[in-house]
Amino acid sequence: MVRLTDYVTSGGCACKIGPHILNRVLKAVTPVTNKHVLADMTGADDAGVYQISDTFALVQTLDFFPPMVNDPVLFGKIAAANALSDVYAMGGTPLTAMNIVGFPVPLVEQGVLTDVLNGAGSIVAEAGAAIVGGHSIENK
Repeated sequence: MVRLTDYVTSGGCACKIGPHILNRVLKAVTPVTNKHVLADMTGADDAGVYQISDTFALVQTLDFFPPMVNDPVLFGKIAAANALSDVYAMGGTPLTAMNIVGFPVPLVEQGVLTDVLNGAGSIVAEAGAAIVGGHSIENK
């Protein structure tokens, strides 16, 4: 049995760069924005909001963190639920999602990544959204 947590130094949000460090970095970055941006990287929100029309706005988020549980299906579910929660927090309705993964090839070949993606997919489907693509990298 694969133990996902054996492959990481810290799991979940514990791997994030501390806010005191990140705030210092972000203060030195010039925001790239325009009049349609309602929420951007200058706030403390986990999602951005872009006004499309008088009645519609696009909520976008990206979430990425290492496993905090050993069960691949459960990890996929947690990751998807966490990302979807950022859309809900901004008052949005999830329509689409994309998978972004960094994974060791030996675990991919054992089917572990398949289990993670199927777990995530079950939560995205439950939310009524569609998975429309993604990106992967090899990561030890």
